[in-house]
Amino acid sequence: MAVSARAADADADTAADAVAPVQGPHPVDVRPPLRRLVPLSLQHLLVAYAGMATMPLLVGTALHLPEDRIRLLITANLLVSGLATLLQSLGLKGFAGARLPLVMGSTFTAITPAVLIGQEHGLAAVFGATIVSGLVTLAVAPWFGRCLHLFPPLVTGTVIAVIGFSLVPSAAGLVSGGGSGGKGLALAAVTVVLVVLVERLAPPAVARFSVLVAMAAGTALAVPMGLFDGSGVTGAAAVTVPEPAAFGAPTFVVPAIAAMLVVQLVNMVESVGDTLAVGQIVGRGDDAPTVVRALRADGASTVVSGALSSFPIVTFGQSVGLVSVTRVKSRHVVALSGALMVLLAFVPVLGAAVAAVPGPVLGGVSLVMFGTVGAVGLRIVSRADLTDSRNLLTVALAFGLGMIPVGAPDFYAPLPSYARTVLDSGIAVTGIVAFLLNLLFHHTPALQLRPRKESAR
Repeated sequence: MAVSARAADADADTAADAVAPVQGPHPVDVRPPLRRLVPLSLQHLLVAYAGMATMPLLVGTALHLPEDRIRLLITANLLVSGLATLLQSLGLKGFAGARLPLVMGSTFTAITPAVLIGQEHGLAAVFGATIVSGLVTLAVAPWFGRCLHLFPPLVTGTVIAVIGFSLVPSAAGLVSGGGSGGKGLALAAVTVVLVVLVERLAPPAVARFSVLVAMAAGTALAVPMGLFDGSGVTGAAAVTVPEPAAFGAPTFVVPAIAAMLVVQLVNMVESVGDTLAVGQIVGRGDDAPTVVRALRADGASTVVSGALSSFPIVTFGQSVGLVSVTRVKSRHVVALSGALMVLLAFVPVLGAAVAAVPGPVLGGVSLVMFGTVGAVGLRIVSRADLTDSRNLLTVALAFGLGMIPVGAPDFYAPLPSYARTVLDSGIAVTGIVAFLLNLLFHHTPALQLRPRKESAR
């Protein structure tokens, strides 16, 4: 009976979604009641928090910053990520914001360049380069919109798939980190199983909270297993104020700017893919004007990020996975999660409570999210004609070359640092290879030695 009721409810939800654009607001614009809005927003926040804290933590640790300065980097990153999420989900009419359920945050792609720039020129140069890269994004966003036909499902789907699958090792790192050993593996496995069981057996109203339920249950289970550490909550300050001036005014160094522009190019390709993917999932916004507004939000947020002592901002792939798993399409859910991020920036004790979620629990959930992102990418790729050998070769080479940095992180170690800035990013390599091969096979008439199939485009 429970399964039948769930199926009936799911059919009703599907029917409601199908008629919403005609008879009422689109599901993306629907604001859930507060009793659902808050936990759904918290679900997005918990999934994204680890990534938001990890990037500034790794950069600060690599630059040997004192602990109080690392905390300032994390606080600044939370503040900017929250503001960027609000801009992207709510939008600034006629200018920026995709008005889609997209969580924003700092990108792992910038870690290595930020460390290298910081070691040679100081963090002020990192922030200055971040500001310039944001301004360039604002300038070229319309061009990306006009060239969207050069990013068909063959390209964007491949990039999205590699985004998801290349992040799986980071989920594994969360599971194995901290010396949790076999207990950590068991806890992560239980968390994954809980997500599956809630998704399969619970009614739709509860299934939408499958990730949150699994995280709460996993955290509770971690206590008797000795894998829960709440000491950070008791030692955290109740209230604080971000201090952008703590690192000095941004400086503008040409080599640092050049390196960060390469990073930002990768970010733009990733943002295009994530925006189109979410647009297809929710049934709105997978078009050029939305992509332009999304990139403008990226650019504006990155400018503000550099000014507030943080790093380049990009769409979070986790949000794509969570929207796909939970089927919650409302952008207002994500907007509230952005507001909660801003709150965490000023109330560190709350951030410490979020950070207390055990690594194996976050790792198990992240495995589901990243795998879902990869699956969404494959679904988009399947829209291309893979019986065409040229399309198959494009996907094969883009995947193969893009996964090299994931499986062999030191593969490009003998090359100069400026080359490694690009090649060490599997996402960058995938995007470049897929884009160029699609251009060669389908948009270069002089080299078309046999008729191409329209469906391949």
